[in-house]
Amino acid sequence: MRRRLQTLFQRKFKVSLLFLLFLALLVHLVMDLALPAACRRCGCDMKALKALGVPSGSPVLASPKKLSLRILQDFSGSNSSLEKSSQLQRRAGQLGRQRRHGEGNTGQNERSKLEALFKHPLYNIPVPAVTEKDKLFVVNPMEKFSLRSSGSDEWVSSSKAETLLPTGKTAYDTYPAWLKFHVGINRYELYPRRDPLMPTLLRDLATQRIVSSVQKSGGTQLKLIMTFPNYGQALFKPMKQTRDQETPIDFFYFSDFERHNAEIAAFHLDRILDFRRIPPVSGRLVNITKEIRDITTDKKLAKTFFISPAGNVCFYGECSYYCSTEHALCGKPDRLEGSMAALLPDKTLAKRRSWRSPWRRSYHKSKKAEWELNPNYCAQVRETPPYDRGHRLLDLIDMAVLDFLMGNMDRHHYETFEKFGNDTFLLHLDNGRGFGTHSRDELSILAPLRQCCSIKKSTYLRLQLLATPSYRLSDLLREALATDPLAPVLAEPHLRALDRRLGKVLAAVGHCLARAAHPDKVLVDDVGSQV
Repeated sequence: MRRRLQTLFQRKFKVSLLFLLFLALLVHLVMDLALPAACRRCGCDMKALKALGVPSGSPVLASPKKLSLRILQDFSGSNSSLEKSSQLQRRAGQLGRQRRHGEGNTGQNERSKLEALFKHPLYNIPVPAVTEKDKLFVVNPMEKFSLRSSGSDEWVSSSKAETLLPTGKTAYDTYPAWLKFHVGINRYELYPRRDPLMPTLLRDLATQRIVSSVQKSGGTQLKLIMTFPNYGQALFKPMKQTRDQETPIDFFYFSDFERHNAEIAAFHLDRILDFRRIPPVSGRLVNITKEIRDITTDKKLAKTFFISPAGNVCFYGECSYYCSTEHALCGKPDRLEGSMAALLPDKTLAKRRSWRSPWRRSYHKSKKAEWELNPNYCAQVRETPPYDRGHRLLDLIDMAVLDFLMGNMDRHHYETFEKFGNDTFLLHLDNGRGFGTHSRDELSILAPLRQCCSIKKSTYLRLQLLATPSYRLSDLLREALATDPLAPVLAEPHLRALDRRLGKVLAAVGHCLARAAHPDKVLVDDVGSQV
C-alpha cells in the first residue's frame, strides 16, 4: 500500500512539473507575439535617435511607409530635409557602433587634441568685422539665378554687376553646401574657424553622385573636373603613388608626381596652422568605369581608356607629364583613389589675380634663381610692390612655412581675389607635390623667412604651441586625417617629419631674434593685446 502511494505521488509530481514548464513556455510565446516586430528590429536605433535629441514625432522615427512618404515630399521641393534625416540616421548608426565598442570610447571627443587646440586663445583671436565691402559676394535675395547649362555649369548672375551673387527667393538653409562655401568667402578668410558647414561640404565631396567628368585644361599632370547633381564641382587628382613611396633623390622638383594624399593632408595642415587658405579637400574612392568613362563627354579623355593585361580599367588622358600608356592610371579592377577639392567660384563671378612668387625657382636643370645667389635678395623684394606695404610679404612667409613643413618645392605662383586688392589673404592652391619625402628637409623652401627674418607674431606663437607635447603637430594632423574616407592618408614617417621640420622653423626664427637689434621687426605684432 505504501509503495502504491509513493508511486502515485511521484507520477503526480512529474505531471505537475511538466505542466508548469509548459505554462512557462506558453507565457513566453504570448509575450513574444504581443511585442511589435518593429520594436525588436529597431529598438537600438530608436534609442540612439532619441539620445541624439530627435523628437518622438520626427519622421526619422516614423514607420517605413510614413518615412517613404516624407522622402517623396522632400524630394518634390528641396532635398535639405532628406539630407538632415539621412545625417541623423548616420549619426545614430555611429552612436550605436560606439556603444557596441564599449563605454571606454565615450570620452574620446573630450580628450581630442584637435578640439582642445581650437579652444585655445591663439585660435580664438577675432577677425576684423566683415562689412558688405569685405564679402566676396553681396547676396541679393530679390534676384533669381539663371543656370548656364553649357560650359562649366556654374551659377551665373543676370545682373551686370560681377560682384552680385543673386540667390532668388530660396532660403539660405536650402542652398547646397558648395554655394554656402562660396557665399561665406570674405577679405580675411576662405572659411571661418568653426565652420558648421565643413563636415557637410567634405561629406558631399566624398559621397555626392558624379554626373560629369571631364579633363581640366592646362597643368602638367592629369586632373579632372567632376560635377555633382546640385551643380557643385570638384577637382579630382588621382592616386599616382602609394603611401610609403618617396620621391627619388635624383628627381627634379618640377618632374615630381602630384600626390592625391598630399592635397588632402595640405588642407588639414593649413587649417591646423590657422591659415585657412586652402579650399576643402576630401579623399574619395572613384569607380573609373561608372564615374569617369561611361559619363565623360571629353572625347580626348575617352580615347585613352583601355583594359590592362591584369584586367584592370586604365586611362591616361592628355597632359605635359606622365600622360601615356606607360604612366596610365589603373583601378583595382576599376576602383581608384583620389582627392576631391572644392572648386572656388568661377572666375567670371569672382576674378582672381595670379602673382609670380618672388622666390620662384628657375625650373631649369642647371640655372639658379636670383634669390639663390643673392643673400640680400629680401631687401630688394621689400621695395617692390605689393610687398612694400601691408602684410603681403608676411603672408608669403606664412606660405613658405606651410610649404617647408610638407616639403613642397613647387610654389611658383599664388593667387588672390582681385576684388580685395592687396589687403587680403593668399590662396594656397595646388599642393600635390608636397609630402613627397620624409627623410630629407629642403631648407631652401624657408628662404623667405631666413632672408627677410620676419614673421607674424601670431604665426610664431602658434608654431611654438604646436611644438609642445599637449598640441604636438604630428598628433593633431594624424587625428584630423583619421576622419577622411581614405585614412590613413599619410605614412607615419611623414607625420614624424612634421615635428622635426617644425623645430627647424622655430630655430630659424630664433636665429633671427638672436641677431636682431629690434626683435619687434622679427616678430611683427598682428595680435596686440588680444592674447
